[in-house]
Amino acid sequence: MHKSEEDKIMADKSLNRTELVAALAAESGQTQAAVNSVIDALFSTLSTTVKEGTKVTIPGWLAVERTHRAARAGRNPQTGAAIQIAASYGVKLTAGSKLKAAAK
Repeated sequence: MHKSEEDKIMADKSLNRTELVAALAAESGQTQAAVNSVIDALFSTLSTTVKEGTKVTIPGWLAVERTHRAARAGRNPQTGAAIQIAASYGVKLTAGSKLKAAAK
């Protein structure tokens, strides 16, 4: 199989939120409503914490942190005119060793 064919097959596989909630409920023995509320709470806490500039780490699995992008000069791709891009914040997700090992 060629690399591009493998990439296409991998791209076709995905797990949406509904499927994730169902899988977690089955794995944990909890109701889907309970799992859904925990996921909501996780993302709410994660977004609040990262917004405050605090790094969130789940050792071995992932780390999430806010990053700062400095102001910089750029070009409008349509006109070629120089523009100033304002400083902004972004989010960096880093896979941990267990997640990397699971992907192999």
